[in-house]
Amino acid sequence: MSHRLALVTDSTAYLPQQAIDRHRITVVPLSVVVGDTVLTEGVEISPKDVAEALRGKQRVTTSRPSPETFAAAYRAAAEAGATGIVSAHISAELSGTGEAARLAAAEAGIPVRVVDSRLVGMALGHCVLTAAQAIEDGLDLDAVAAAATARAERTSGFFYVDTLEYLRRGGRIGAARALLGSALSVKPLLHLSGGRIEPLEKVRTASRAIARLEEIAVEKAGTDEVDITVHHLAAEDRAEPLAERLRARVPGLRELSVVEVGAVIGAHVGPGLLAVVVAPR
Repeated sequence: MSHRLALVTDSTAYLPQQAIDRHRITVVPLSVVVGDTVLTEGVEISPKDVAEALRGKQRVTTSRPSPETFAAAYRAAAEAGATGIVSAHISAELSGTGEAARLAAAEAGIPVRVVDSRLVGMALGHCVLTAAQAIEDGLDLDAVAAAATARAERTSGFFYVDTLEYLRRGGRIGAARALLGSALSVKPLLHLSGGRIEPLEKVRTASRAIARLEEIAVEKAGTDEVDITVHHLAAEDRAEPLAERLRARVPGLRELSVVEVGAVIGAHVGPGLLAVVVAPR
């Protein structure tokens, strides 16, 4: 019975607490390691904390949840009456989180469908919300997982960083490594492609990069119904005006939010991040 399906995601979805509560979503947290101290995202370390640690040149890394943590979440869902679970997560190209979920799913007492969104942030978050709506609509386990996957395939993420250094340190830079040699003379625009961080364009100044980010988002949104999230890290002064310009320029806009990324993604992109998630309905 679909109304007994449970929904699990991880803390990199950056879902609003109101949505988590409304849909009874279980959020499994990743961790941030500052120096030798392991801190739970959203509980023991904030976006401000990680931005300050990075600016202070402290060693900052991240860590996936253990399979045992997922097993406990799945067990709790089953004990609460769930007959099946959809577990949607950050791109497997960026984190081992999904693999930990799959290991736990193989031993779970009820069916678990693990969805690799190939995304992160509210790009993942919109997929989770689509799954939540599918559960409310009475879809079965496989159909809910398929709905989340379909939304993921329609969703795009574009972003600007002040420097590629943090992505380089964290090993998440992918093909954008080719831009490192010219990093002082360009401001890179990046995007998620095939679950990986890939270079999109090179722009000469931060202001031009942000203007181009806006144009790309407007072009991608088109005229159909779409949800947009503007992400940032310690850059609300850039994010809020960008969101307002998008509100005025995207005719099919349904929901628009400005969300600061959490400590895990912040650790890899650094202060100054500005990103736009475009999620067609």
